[in-house]
Amino acid sequence: MDTPNVNWIVVLLNALIPLVIGFIWYNPKVFGNAWMKAADMTEDKMKGAKMWLIFGLTLIMGLAISFGLLTAVMHQFGVFQALQHYAKDPEAIEYYKSFMTKYGTEFRTFGHGALHGGIACMTTIFPAIVINALFERKSFAYIAINGGFWLACLIIMGGIICQFA
Repeated sequence: MDTPNVNWIVVLLNALIPLVIGFIWYNPKVFGNAWMKAADMTEDKMKGAKMWLIFGLTLIMGLAISFGLLTAVMHQFGVFQALQHYAKDPEAIEYYKSFMTKYGTEFRTFGHGALHGGIACMTTIFPAIVINALFERKSFAYIAINGGFWLACLIIMGGIICQFA
């Protein structure tokens, strides 16, 4: 049983979104100065950073998020997941092929993917940020800036995957 049709190049390129949005979001003219204050970050702390490592790992983590969003924003993956245990059953294979022929492109819009990306963020990433911030004694500004960043990223990533992948 084949997975739903996916443009894997779009999924791979989508991993760049956190870097692109981060460049804008954490720019001093946007939220950069407020984030530095909320995160207790200084120019001196930033000088010693290995930016190639930070950007490289950000790209790898963006790739993990991009792959993870596939199942959250494309309903067709739910059918695939439900039936993959029966991948050798001819009846299940026929049902899956019939379903994908009839509904394989349903709900494949940017808006629908953005909605599910936002839901994924608000039910996974945002609560994790809040929990960490509470234990780290960070401010509401810290939560809002970082949570807003990830909400923007997952909305855009989810929309792109659903529409183009």
